Amino acid sequence: MKEKVAQELARRVKSGDVIGVGTGTTVDAALAEIGKRIRAEGLQVTVVPTSLQSAWRCQELGLTVMYQSFYGRLSWGFDGADQVTRSRWAIKGKGGAMLQEKILAKRCERFVLIVDDSKVVQHLGAGCPVPVEVIPEARIIAEEGLRALGATELALRAGSGKHGPVITESGNIIIDAVFPSIHESLEREIKSVVGIVDSGLFIGYASEVIVGSAAGVESF
Repeated sequence: MKEKVAQELARRVKSGDVIGVGTGTTVDAALAEIGKRIRAEGLQVTVVPTSLQSAWRCQELGLTVMYQSFYGRLSWGFDGADQVTRSRWAIKGKGGAMLQEKILAKRCERFVLIVDDSKVVQHLGAGCPVPVEVIPEARIIAEEGLRALGATELALRAGSGKHGPVITESGNIIIDAVFPSIHESLEREIKSVVGIVDSGLFIGYASEVIVGSAAGVESF
């Protein structure tokens, strides 16, 4: 199903585009399809990626890679999501890059989420905690603030292949917070806590969601 979404996304690419590129397995599938078009049609495509992983993959495929601090608006951009509703609210950040992904979303004239149908839910949060990026020195303050906002479970995300927590590309830690319900102002409320940089709540960022299923591809 990721392949179907990837093909639909790649079909939209035009020569001369400056595209923001997110991070994750669905993004990787889309990049592979874009790479096929570049080889077949000689497209000239510039990308601004959110992570080293995506930057390296784009280079391998022949895309022109610009640094994240590239000054300018982006034609459009795409990324995956951990959960998304039909109102286009989303949770992102399972891969730990939600801050760069949110910056990307705000810079794009159009921001598209690409997912398979298992990621589409009626309400955000069921079985999917909200990742929260926190300045390490502020962990205690952040945890107190998250509990005050209604978080029922908090977990410091542990690293894999190393001792200690996951460290983001901005040098911060991630706390995965479980909320029994997610309302429209929660994203803003989380960010207001001292020491919290941002969260994986994306409310009002996506222009479109492309969904792949056994029945085909739809968008909303």
